[in-house]
Amino acid sequence: MEASLIILIIHILAGLFLVYITARAYKRTKYIPMLLLTFGFFLIVFGDTILGDLFNSNDQSVAETLEELVETSGFIMVIIAVIKS
Repeated sequence: MEASLIILIIHILAGLFLVYITARAYKRTKYIPMLLLTFGFFLIVFGDTILGDLFNSNDQSVAETLEELVETSGFIMVIIAVIKS
């Protein structure tokens, strides 16, 4: 296995574990900022790793723009969650 593939797998697993932990915390507390945090982390993980690797088209600028939009939306959700908490 290539080292970059191992690092990518660890990155995805760590990100999804973070999403799982925050989702579980929201389920216990029903605290809306925690739900926003969970959704924000999901968008960051999805945009950065999953979407970036799965979306492979001839026009890389479209793929990169879509990836950046999803990631930026995730960061905005995290900011909103922190402000509301």
